[in-house]
Amino acid sequence: MNTLQWIIVATLFVSLISLIGIFTLSISDRSLKKVLLVLVGFSAGSLMGGAFLHLLPEALETSSSGTTFNILILGFILFFLLEKILWRHCHKDNCEIHTFAYVNLFGDAAHNFVDGLILAAAFLTNIPLGIATTLAVAAHEIPQEIGDFGVLVYGGFGKKKALALNLVTALTAMLGGFLGYFLSAYVDGMMVFLLPFAAGGFLYIATVDLLPELHKETDKLKTAFSFFSFVSGIGLMWLLRFAFSH
Repeated sequence: MNTLQWIIVATLFVSLISLIGIFTLSISDRSLKKVLLVLVGFSAGSLMGGAFLHLLPEALETSSSGTTFNILILGFILFFLLEKILWRHCHKDNCEIHTFAYVNLFGDAAHNFVDGLILAAAFLTNIPLGIATTLAVAAHEIPQEIGDFGVLVYGGFGKKKALALNLVTALTAMLGGFLGYFLSAYVDGMMVFLLPFAAGGFLYIATVDLLPELHKETDKLKTAFSFFSFVSGIGLMWLLRFAFSH
């Protein structure tokens, strides 16, 4: 296969991981609700771990710390504006679809787009590096997509619609892959902006939208499980960084 074909196959493979949430379709709503906070906690931990342990370290390798953290703040602010202005009509307790679910979709799409750029850059360097990077991204996506599916259901979407929306946002990885290939001369410049921007969005979703949801739980045992899932999400991102750095 040529380089473009490798990129298409890799980004499609990563996108299809979003369908991992399909296993929950056979679970009753009552059973699913019991684990939703655990999934939300795991997603929050994965997002924070992804931002601090994957996106930001990569961004700091391609740009100065000043530029990186300025763009990080910009990303955080823009995600705040998205929630307060674009979706302000739905920011209420009795909202049928909670605002953070929409914000999570936007953030997930941005993340997957960046994944596509990363995969394109890796395959354009050499095929073995591209394959290794694909495995690393896939390992990162599996827990995140399960968590994202849980967040969408928790936010008010039906399970089938949540699965479909998760797949649509995942397919932005293919868009990133195509753009990364055809604009390869400018990939480094785009990465300087997109990596810390995505990190800022992830931190906003995790700290402003998801973690407060965990604080609403008053049962001590459920709180302990949700905290453990949150720490587990961070821990898994750390383990992945450690494993693929050797």
